[in-house]
Amino acid sequence: MSSFSIISLGCPRNLVDSEYIINKLVADGFRFKEDVQKVDIVIINTCGFIKEAKEEAIDVILDVVELKKDGKVKKIIVGGCLCERYGEELAAEIPEVDAILGINWDEISIIVRSLEKGKILRLRKEKKLLPFLSYRRVHLTPFHYTYLKISEGCSNRCSYCAIYNIKGKHRSKDMDTILKEAKLAINRGVKEINIIAQDSTSYGIDLYGRPKLSELLKKICRLRGEFWVRVLYMHPARIDEMLIDCFRHLSKLCKYIDLPIQHINDRILKMMNRKTRKSQIIKLIEKLRKEIPDICLRTTVIVGFPGEGEGEFKELLNFIQEVKFERLGCFIYSREEGTPAYDLKPQIPQKEKQARFDIIMKTQQKIALEVNSRFTGKEYKVLVDEETDDFYIGRAYFDAPEVDGVIYMEKNRMVEVGKFVNARITSSIEYDLFAEIT
Repeated sequence: MSSFSIISLGCPRNLVDSEYIINKLVADGFRFKEDVQKVDIVIINTCGFIKEAKEEAIDVILDVVELKKDGKVKKIIVGGCLCERYGEELAAEIPEVDAILGINWDEISIIVRSLEKGKILRLRKEKKLLPFLSYRRVHLTPFHYTYLKISEGCSNRCSYCAIYNIKGKHRSKDMDTILKEAKLAINRGVKEINIIAQDSTSYGIDLYGRPKLSELLKKICRLRGEFWVRVLYMHPARIDEMLIDCFRHLSKLCKYIDLPIQHINDRILKMMNRKTRKSQIIKLIEKLRKEIPDICLRTTVIVGFPGEGEGEFKELLNFIQEVKFERLGCFIYSREEGTPAYDLKPQIPQKEKQARFDIIMKTQQKIALEVNSRFTGKEYKVLVDEETDDFYIGRAYFDAPEVDGVIYMEKNRMVEVGKFVNARITSSIEYDLFAEIT
């Protein structure tokens, strides 16, 4: 049987798909190796969401093509979001790729066997909804945390977003299957379960007739073991009283709400088809901070959306300065074919979009320094992620893996990576903290 390696690009949702793919191929007898230069087949799971992701994917594909030319790789399979959008173009422009498929990885073992027999599968054109793969997977994250995907697709139809075109309408995974996956993770030592979806707050609407995220969280938090749960990608229009109650009372649920507002100007929000208004967002933020002590609010915003004038941008900037989100990410609007926003006018020049991005991030840097200074002198439960020569590095409830900051802890005593410790914050910088283990 052939050996294979996988390169996973893009978001954690893609990473989860890659983990399922590895498990499926290994279960079918193929050999997984991490080193892409020492395998028969390289699988590239691409992202095609925005311009930067597409460019990264093309660069990676071309790098692997060079490995194939050098005889270090025999076959190349490319799949994922980029191929779902631009499969025909990829087939025409990069003939060295042996198989191109979209988001449907269900028959990956059949494809690999076909390549072993010398067949060339340039482009698989069947267009069907991505199935939910087995809940068993080989984890690519560090052993102590994992991502748990609870749904596929998205029905929000935000005007700037290509996800609906790529992955179709929102489809929830059965709750029992999710709970099985969570139990498996906990039993193998996972201490942090990160709930992900395109829109986590839509979970259950299609299966049960109403949102069921709050019920799912309660059931996960009832599972035995020492772990915490973090929810990512929550739409502000669907954070209801039942969800807020979960954050108030579930001790295993991190008081961390990932709340992408994208903008604050009502006209821009309407053009984005975000289904929220400024007044609703303000009311929600006030309620969350009032009713959930020590809540950490994370948001993302988009600058340079078509029609965003200087006034609308300043309104967004002022709002960020007033609200002082504990964590914030900013994206430059990416003009994506097939989306309603593609034809909106006026389009903002790239130079201006970049300037607005820089202003937002410089502003948030100052806010982050102010926010982090509040932690000094306080003690927190910290999950130890790694050990270096000088520090243990970990995160408290207010920092998600990969996208937020970390806590550098003095090695004043020995602790285990992947375990919880208590640490007192001693100092801070813009995005990270320093602490001593207590």
